Amino acid sequence: MNIQWFPGHMAKTRRILAENLKMVDVVIELLDARIPVSSKNPEIDSIVRNKPKIVVLNKADLADEKVSNEWSRWYNSQGYATIFIDSLKGTGIKQLKDKMRDIMKDKFERDKQKGRIFRPIRTMIVGIPNVGKSSLINKIAGKKSAVTGDKPGVTRNKQWINVNSEIQLLDTPGILWPKFEDETVGINLAITGAIKDDIIDTVELTSILLERLSQAYPEKIKERYKIESLQDKKGYELLEEAGKRRGCIISGGEVDFTRISAIILDELRGGKIGRITLERPGDVVLAKGDEKHDHKAD
Repeated sequence: MNIQWFPGHMAKTRRILAENLKMVDVVIELLDARIPVSSKNPEIDSIVRNKPKIVVLNKADLADEKVSNEWSRWYNSQGYATIFIDSLKGTGIKQLKDKMRDIMKDKFERDKQKGRIFRPIRTMIVGIPNVGKSSLINKIAGKKSAVTGDKPGVTRNKQWINVNSEIQLLDTPGILWPKFEDETVGINLAITGAIKDDIIDTVELTSILLERLSQAYPEKIKERYKIESLQDKKGYELLEEAGKRRGCIISGGEVDFTRISAIILDELRGGKIGRITLERPGDVVLAKGDEKHDHKAD
C-alpha cells in the first residue's frame, strides 16, 4: 500500500521551525504512544540539532500499557528524557512542567549570578499532524489557548501562548516529511489518523490493520467483532466477517466494505477496541545522526 503526502504548507512549516528555533530554550517533540517510531519525523532532529529536547508520548491512555513500559525502558537506555501523557485528561502534564524547569535550572542559575533578569522558559512544541499538540498546550496553559481539532492540519500558523510567568509555548503546525522510506510508517500514520482518510484506500488500510491485530491482539478482535475464529484468515476476510456481524450490508447481501472500514478505524482511534500499540522497541532503527536528548540547556 503506497501512501505519500507532502502538501505545500509542510515545507512552510519546516521554515517556521528553523527560523524560530533561536528564540527557544527547550523543544518538546510530541509523538503518538501507539506508534513511537512512525510518528517521529526524521527531519526534526536535523532542525532542532543541539537544543535540549523532551520526547513526550501522547495518547498513552490508548496505548498498550505493557508495551509503553517496554518503550520507557528503551528510551531510558538511550538517554532520552521521555514522558508519557494523556493531553486530554492532563495525565503527565505536571511531570512535563517539572522536567522543563529541571532542564533550565542550571542556565537560569548562571543567568542570575550574572545579574540577568529572569524570563519565562520558551518552549517549542513540534510533531506530526493530529498528534495532540494543541490539546497539550491547552492542558499546560490550563485554558483553551490553541485551536484544536480531530482532523490533521488544524493548526496552520505559529502562535505564542503565555502559560504563566514561568513558561511560554510556541505552537507550530504539524509537519510530515517528503517521503516515507518504509511503507509501514505511512500505514501506521494513516491508521492512527495522522493522514486524512479521503486520500487513502480505507478498505485496504483496514484489511491490513485487522490482519496485524489478529496476530498481536487476537482476543480483542474476536471480542469486539464477534469473530469466532481468526485462524488462517486474511485481513480482507476478517473485514468481511466483521461487516456481516455489524450489519454493514448493501443490496444483494454484499458487505459494505467502506462503511465497516470507517467503523473499525473510528473504533481503533477512539480506543473502543482496547489499548493497542502498533510498534515495539524491537521495531526501532535510530536514524543516522540521531542524538540523545537528556541534557541541560547551554
